[in-house]
Amino acid sequence: MLLAQTPKKIIVENSDFADVNQTEVPDALLLTGNVRVNHDGVIMTCNKAYYFQKENYIKAFGNVQLVQGDTLFLNSKYAEYSGNVKKAFATGDAVMSSPDATLVTDTINFDRNTQEVFYNTKGTITNLKNTLVSKSGRYYVAQKKFQFLTAVTITNPTYVIQSNHLDYYSNSGHSYLLGPSTITSKANYIYTEKGFYDTKKNLAHFLNKSYIKYDDRIIKGDSLYYDRNREFASATRNVKITDSINRGIVKGHYAEIYKKQDSMFVTKRAVAVNFVENDSVYIHGKKLMVTGKEGNRIIRAFNNVRFYKTDMSGKCDSIHSSSKTALTKLMGNPILWNGENQITGDVMHLIGDNSTQKLDSLKVLNNTFLVSKDTLGTGFNQVKGQNLYGKFLDGKLHDVDIIKNTEVIYFSRNEVQELVGIDKSVSSRINILFDKNKIENITRFKQVDGDLFPEKELPENARKLRGLLWRGEERIKSKDDIFPPEENEDNEKILKESKAEEAKKDVPMKVRKETLNYDKKKTKPKNKK
Repeated sequence: MLLAQTPKKIIVENSDFADVNQTEVPDALLLTGNVRVNHDGVIMTCNKAYYFQKENYIKAFGNVQLVQGDTLFLNSKYAEYSGNVKKAFATGDAVMSSPDATLVTDTINFDRNTQEVFYNTKGTITNLKNTLVSKSGRYYVAQKKFQFLTAVTITNPTYVIQSNHLDYYSNSGHSYLLGPSTITSKANYIYTEKGFYDTKKNLAHFLNKSYIKYDDRIIKGDSLYYDRNREFASATRNVKITDSINRGIVKGHYAEIYKKQDSMFVTKRAVAVNFVENDSVYIHGKKLMVTGKEGNRIIRAFNNVRFYKTDMSGKCDSIHSSSKTALTKLMGNPILWNGENQITGDVMHLIGDNSTQKLDSLKVLNNTFLVSKDTLGTGFNQVKGQNLYGKFLDGKLHDVDIIKNTEVIYFSRNEVQELVGIDKSVSSRINILFDKNKIENITRFKQVDGDLFPEKELPENARKLRGLLWRGEERIKSKDDIFPPEENEDNEKILKESKAEEAKKDVPMKVRKETLNYDKKKTKPKNKK
């Protein structure tokens, strides 16, 4: 059975005068002039004190200072200290100093048993380059940690942090934001509901509904990493970057943003969504790069690129799209579907009109091939030539010119869709008019050879131009089709991970490897005997 230890007595080490005055202070020893008392390692000095010996209690007046080793200094105009419960109370221009920080407030309480300091009056803490202001707070001496459960503001020369729940380590300058919080600076605005900020190194990690807002971009993700010195941010899982000025959104499961270089890299189910003509253009590639300032922004997509827009979709190896020139280049085995028409060639250019923000024209360079299925039969309408130049009207391909060595096979039908014959011809140039994305009229220029053949007179093997390859089964018919099957499988795994992380909302956050968990010091294992 453990016996309760008898509290140690307060020892008076010095006083210029000592007296007992039952009229002024009943049952107390009156100490005046250079008062110094000691209790279990804590030294208190003041100008005047009332020492209640029976209660092991002291009241101190004027230039009061309580010192605990080299870890804590408590100064005030007035203080009280109980040797029995080892608690102190200080008020009147109260100042608490530690090796790393200084707290100034009206009233401070110090519990030596738990080594905690707390206050419920407006307090100002200065530490490093940071000034913290709050209505209340608690300081854990051993951990050198300030904890705030009410409104607190950290003001730094570069930014301001505001939160209703924050843990701040004065030795490292690390802040743990554990409730709705904001970080405001000239460079950006950050919101988080769970985050970490290293105020010394300007590194941060944010979770739970967090986002970073620049002048023209908002960056969201399940996990955000931020380096203020480099103006670099990365985002992981369910990433969404909104460009308010250029009317675009980029999504993926991993992104890197370099503000100073005006560049962005996105991968893992990456997709760029641009709003054009009351429609949305979806561009997907294994990697997306967005560079350049407003008005001169370039989007690059690499590896198995797919895109979709109402009435138009396509595939290629890579895409280069410039907002300044309104030119989108499709490179590496490009294929375009415009309505029911399949268009292929070596290189494709989609050209917009910056003044109207509409799609203006199409260029297909070298080995142009335009194919569509005959509306009723099993054959294919085909036009072949070197280059294609097309014009859009209200977002739809209206007419095209195909030049040099053009060849045509066209299933001609009358108004009631009866087959009149199969048109097969060769000419120097062909013009095609479209109506509702279907071939309406074909005009030949300088026809070299050709005729309208009855169906029975043109054998099957003569109904296909050399190089015909129908790829209708590859056609992208919706924005969901831009993702290949393997990426859909990977996405399911990532979403499961995201839900698992969401379920751990109340678990203390683990700082990402980029920021490291500095506050948990690693202890060396003791040598085994």
